[in-house]
Amino acid sequence: MVNFTQLYLGVFSIFIAVLSFLNILYCYYFKLFLNINNFLFIFIITLFFGLIVFFKKKNFNKITIYQKIFTVILGYISIPILLSIPYYLIINNISFIDSYFEAISGFTSTGFTIFENIKHLDESLILWRSSSQWLGGLYFLISIILLIDIFDNNLKKSLTNFINFNSNETIKQSFKIGIVYLSLTIVIFFVLYFSDLRAFNSFNLSLSLISSGGFLPVNSLELIINTKFKEIILSLMMLISFFSLFFTYNLLFFHKRNINFFSEDLYLGFYLIILISFFFLFLNIDDNFSSLFLAICSSISNIGFSTNIPKNLSFIFLILIIIGGSFFSTSSGIRFFKLFLLFKFSINELVSHSKPKSLFINKLPFFSFNFSNNDFHKYFVSVIIFILSLSILSMMLTISGINSEDAFKLSILTLMNTVNSFTSGLSEFTFYDLSIFSKISIMFFMIIGRVELISILIICKKFFFKT
Repeated sequence: MVNFTQLYLGVFSIFIAVLSFLNILYCYYFKLFLNINNFLFIFIITLFFGLIVFFKKKNFNKITIYQKIFTVILGYISIPILLSIPYYLIINNISFIDSYFEAISGFTSTGFTIFENIKHLDESLILWRSSSQWLGGLYFLISIILLIDIFDNNLKKSLTNFINFNSNETIKQSFKIGIVYLSLTIVIFFVLYFSDLRAFNSFNLSLSLISSGGFLPVNSLELIINTKFKEIILSLMMLISFFSLFFTYNLLFFHKRNINFFSEDLYLGFYLIILISFFFLFLNIDDNFSSLFLAICSSISNIGFSTNIPKNLSFIFLILIIIGGSFFSTSSGIRFFKLFLLFKFSINELVSHSKPKSLFINKLPFFSFNFSNNDFHKYFVSVIIFILSLSILSMMLTISGINSEDAFKLSILTLMNTVNSFTSGLSEFTFYDLSIFSKISIMFFMIIGRVELISILIICKKFFFKT
């Protein structure tokens, strides 16, 4: 008998087998014969597990939300084990902890790396790193669909007209996500390629950008993004993972869609325009706005990498990283939409005390959305969870020997699944020499950063917001 958890993980096991097969073809084409057997090994074991799951008899009773949460969290723990095998087999003198660290960093689309010099890796491993990010982004999006019932109804209405998903609707929406996700990846690849980037670099960057990942195919972004035109093109491609995954889809099929489907993206557009105007008017000191624009897009989409920018702006970019992007995108962050609504709710509460006879409705301007107090309570709890997680991780990293400033910045990046770079003032930080305790702590909170909104909030809702 195969239960739901085995089936869900079996599907992504087959995805790993497909990625392994692509790497085998790549190794054959470029005559990297020493790595073929290693990728063939991972291809066989992942395909074997996936096929067993599909051919066995399914036994699905009613699947509870807690079983779904357990499945998603288990995936973030177990799938990186499979992804870590090529690192462990191909690279000499690498520990399992370091292999697993690299795999989790890729699968959570964070981008921390234990490799100080990417040139020492052959291209098949560089491709594997980028592929792990792409798979992690897809896993995150489908997991949101799987657990969509834990979100407030208004956020669900910005994605779908369905209040609850049965198994057929979940499969249908997941398939649509896969098609849109793959299509946007291809679009990003061709745009980068025609902007005069090498095909290999364009492909790896496209896998990173669509998943909000931080892995680069080179040691420094400036080695391949060396003109203002390339900086602007890369920045625009980053915005695809800032807005909702279905933003482009809804634009193409607008005649079939409700205007409410654009609510979050509209506010994100206003937010982006305000940011660009502020930076252009007040912070464009060196007359190098293309680099600032790249840093803005990289921060709000939680990708993180950028070219050289003034170090004194790192705090502002950390704030942008914390705010994040769209609810239904591969970016992390608390989400601008939720912070905006929480701010509006707080203002209404303050004004209602000064004008008790007035009636204030928590309605979204320009759209027919009314939010309940329970929704705002959940938003507030998510902020509290972030602050608690940030405090705990900062303390753990400080205890392990990292100075307090770096520990604080690194904790933000870990929880927001954003790579260290010039935008955070940690471009020179290395992970290879960290203690095992530090690496395990970071790995744990990289997972927390990906599953926090889809697991802890439902637990809080069960125990604190009973209706």
